[in-house]
Amino acid sequence: MTHARLTPLAAALPSTVPFVGPEEMERQRGAPFTARLGANENGFGCSPRAVAAMQAASEEIWKYGDSSSHDLREALAAFWSCRPENIVVGQGIDGLLGDLVRLTVAPGDSIVTSLGGYPTFNYHVAGYGGTIHTVPYRDDHEDLPALIARAAEVDAKLVYFANPDNPMGNYLPGAKVAEALEALPEGTLLILDEAYAELAPEDAATPVAMDDPRVIRMRTFSKGYGMAGARVGYAIAEAPLIAAFDKVRNHFGMNRTAQIGALAALQDQDWLAHIRAEVASARERIGAIAAANGLNALPSATNFVAIDCGRDGAHARALVAAFAEEGIFIRMPGVAPLDRCIRISCGPAAELDRLEAVFPQVLARVATPA
Repeated sequence: MTHARLTPLAAALPSTVPFVGPEEMERQRGAPFTARLGANENGFGCSPRAVAAMQAASEEIWKYGDSSSHDLREALAAFWSCRPENIVVGQGIDGLLGDLVRLTVAPGDSIVTSLGGYPTFNYHVAGYGGTIHTVPYRDDHEDLPALIARAAEVDAKLVYFANPDNPMGNYLPGAKVAEALEALPEGTLLILDEAYAELAPEDAATPVAMDDPRVIRMRTFSKGYGMAGARVGYAIAEAPLIAAFDKVRNHFGMNRTAQIGALAALQDQDWLAHIRAEVASARERIGAIAAANGLNALPSATNFVAIDCGRDGAHARALVAAFAEEGIFIRMPGVAPLDRCIRISCGPAAELDRLEAVFPQVLARVATPA
């Protein structure tokens, strides 16, 4: 009988995904979640102007999307005071990470990332046969100088650094990022994942040119702009690197309606300001809920809050499971010592009401299991 013949690399990879989605978890538990506070989505919604634009565009869904995302790239270039040649639009940051790894990482090539940091980058590197080197967090923060020093030791092609960070929620002031860049080895590219930057303080912005050849910035419409389901992200870098994406990207991978919605969202900065206020309020409330239950919420520059549960990963996993039993979807970091925490996304008041109501019950149940 004939069958597909996987490459040796693909055959050796584990059958896994970086995240199990909440829909799959709902199917497994046989019931929907009443509070969706685990995927760092923007439960406050996207711009009404974006919704209206996508609704109007839906009648032309029979058309392929613009393969160059021309209008969105032009608008983004104007927004960032750079050239359209410095921007590529892709299927979220996750898709762009996959394209970048395909462009730069051959079997055996080294990359450097943080132990316990965002796992999808590692997933792509493993898929192309790269060698992953990790650096531990320092005081719950990604250690950018140590990442760069490790890159010099292993001749890394790429260094991955998220600012603000996921899963811990903190950030490094942009001036410190620029300072650390001075030690970046020749031939190493820093991936600056700025997925949560729209929600961060102003001093998180990194003061380096958009076409600085040492850096590729990655942004998304999934978080602050509230369009996670549309899968629209973009990268900003020097023009030759951006042009190279045309060698490997899925040219018709961008949904036409999503492109139009993202353009409308970008043009509605008043709505983004509204979202920033909603997220800030929700962060404060999650922190207050944690404090009321004797736990410590870590400072956050994102749309989620990491809560230190004061024990170990087993305890935090038990809490995540217990919240799921109550219909509340949350997540947690996967590596010690970060995994002493649970991570709760900002959400609408009704969902935080539910979280607040069950929090003491969950803690009591985990403290005294049946």
